[in-house]
Amino acid sequence: MNKNDTVTLDIFDVTEDGKGVGKYENTIIFVPLAAVGDRVNVRIIKVLKNYCIGKLVEIITPSKDRIVSDCEYFSKCGGCAFRHINYDSELMLKSKRVEDCIRRIAKIDLSPQNAVSDGNILRYRNKAQLPVGQDGIIGFYANHSHRIIEIDDCLLHRREFTDAVNALKIWIKSSNISIFDSESGKGLLRHFYLRCSKNCENIMAVLVINGDEIKDKELLVSLLKDALGEKLKSVELNINKKNNNVILGYENKLVFGEDHIIDEICAVKVRLSANSFYQVNRGMAELLYNKAKDYANPENLNVIDLYCGTGTIGLTMAKEAKSVIGVEIVEDAVKDARINAELNGISNAEFICGDAAFAVKELKKRNIEADVVVLDPPRKGCEQSVLEIVANDFCPERIVYVSCDPSTLARDVSVLNSLGYSLKEYTPFDLFPRTKHVETVALLSRKPDLQVELQIELDDLDITTAEMKATYPQIKEYILNEFGLKVSSLNISQIKNECGLKTRENFNKSQNDNYHQPNCPDDKRQAIITALKHFKII
Repeated sequence: MNKNDTVTLDIFDVTEDGKGVGKYENTIIFVPLAAVGDRVNVRIIKVLKNYCIGKLVEIITPSKDRIVSDCEYFSKCGGCAFRHINYDSELMLKSKRVEDCIRRIAKIDLSPQNAVSDGNILRYRNKAQLPVGQDGIIGFYANHSHRIIEIDDCLLHRREFTDAVNALKIWIKSSNISIFDSESGKGLLRHFYLRCSKNCENIMAVLVINGDEIKDKELLVSLLKDALGEKLKSVELNINKKNNNVILGYENKLVFGEDHIIDEICAVKVRLSANSFYQVNRGMAELLYNKAKDYANPENLNVIDLYCGTGTIGLTMAKEAKSVIGVEIVEDAVKDARINAELNGISNAEFICGDAAFAVKELKKRNIEADVVVLDPPRKGCEQSVLEIVANDFCPERIVYVSCDPSTLARDVSVLNSLGYSLKEYTPFDLFPRTKHVETVALLSRKPDLQVELQIELDDLDITTAEMKATYPQIKEYILNEFGLKVSSLNISQIKNECGLKTRENFNKSQNDNYHQPNCPDDKRQAIITALKHFKII
């Protein structure tokens, strides 16, 4: 296979980022804008060791799923991946991707529940982060590039965002504002950032700048007011002087209105500042949060919400829960979460600034047991140390995992499975129609201790009196009553092995040869030793 060769392909699959997959003489070829079922002519534009990249030249026979794209920028912009196929097919592909990851990475033979969508595939985004290029062009980056494609109107954004962009363009030209250049590190204006509440009732406009101030602020506010009217509630400057790919800095300066807007989700009011994390598809986020609450079944239970951000998931469970404790390492997010609890008059929710290990210590001080743990990590998923803390220290009956990346979800489910938690059910949610992204909510439950009833003759067994004195559940119950600690069968087995007692092989042992078995924490070790002495096992 050589560059510029032309080949005919039948597209039989699609990658996670929407590229069609074909095969020619045992060589895999990835083809952007191709659909499963297409027969196409393709020109090879890149030859690599194990695969090639092709450019779609001609559609010989179109897929039954193929449609005419409704966006003139689709083939140029890097935002959407599936505007060339019907939405039912997109939903099926996303569900298949999640299932493939669970089966291939987690090695769990379990099909997903039906993928959830509210059918709204246009104008659903409540946030836009738009790079500003030289000559004042505003749009999106082309695929795998820092070249900005100027876009007059994005079909995923609210129409009000387009009105605001047009107002900003007038201000840039009138005030002769310099544009940031990443190569030289010079220039002022970097990004235009917009967010809104339900039905675009409240709008925040943020200019990300490589500096401390802008000129002609009054003109900027006047132009935005003319474009957005009473919906404009906030205009801010976000200071980002670092020459990197991170959009927002940490310092914000108020130009007009309030430094936040208010939205409502699942009957919970949410205060949103410029740096607050918030799902971009509010309608679908409500459905996702309701499923998370259904899986958690939090009635009269203690819910620990790790990676809680501004507290939205935990606060939607607070009405039914005994208590909600959110844990987050970003201090500003914790402040927003506390304000959100106060805003809603929720008194049984509190928020801790720290990591999972710190939260364990805090809960032990207060003798609070974790009944349910909610995990909503960033795209990279959870570190193994966090999963070990959840399984071995929190020891909840249920774990609800909200994921924005199927591959890291599957990886973490595999680790949790080795730590004693089985995947019971998972549901894909399409919060990002027409793009490559998909969210998933998964329910994991703690595995019961392995109990096998056997009728045996004791004389036939070489068993010591000590080994017959107490069962694992009895040891666990004693430790819980005496020390307020939940210990796992793995913990007990480890300490019995340390004491020279034979134990059965851990039934939760990972099949991964490289898996590092977590050590039993010191406080649990001492409690287990005390229990073994109590039952005269040692």
